Amino acid sequence: MLRCWEPRDAPLLADAIDSSLDHLRPWMPWAHDEPRSLDERIGLLRGFRGRFDLGEDFVYGVFSRDEREAVGGSGLHTRAGEGALEIGYWIRASAVGRGYAREATAALARVAIRVCGVDRVEIRVDPANEASLRIPRALGFAEEATLRRRLPAGEGEAPRDAVVFAVFADELDRTPVAQARLEAFDALGRSIPL
Repeated sequence: MLRCWEPRDAPLLADAIDSSLDHLRPWMPWAHDEPRSLDERIGLLRGFRGRFDLGEDFVYGVFSRDEREAVGGSGLHTRAGEGALEIGYWIRASAVGRGYAREATAALARVAIRVCGVDRVEIRVDPANEASLRIPRALGFAEEATLRRRLPAGEGEAPRDAVVFAVFADELDRTPVAQARLEAFDALGRSIPL
């Protein structure tokens, strides 16, 4: 289940992050600021919800089917420039290897192109993060380049390199992304064709 985070999800987010700090810190600069208090998390999730509703940035929680557990986070980020969205993702340590990142990425790539109407979907990955590199490759994203010193790092650390992957709207139907089984709904619960 992918949906925008809500403030009520703060305890689920805390559990996912706090149980995975050693797993997340090498790749996620924000993990160096963890753990946070419950009130800080509520504020963070309110910010995510507000930017989501304003169309400024789209941060999603990745939940178990029954929504009792947060298994990670993902997003469609506007930092990729005009006509493009960037997908980011992380999965809690106890859920790695179950296909959550691949499934979320496929769903968000389709949403980006077919609902948001962008032409380009991009993913940037640290070249040392082998597990994360497998996601865009498995979904048929084209590996375009390695950009030096482009990914933010933790405080006091040098920026890291980024492998850039992309898929364009006119390529989507020829990738495994188009074959992913999914359902999408708007805020009122109405089905959205993808």
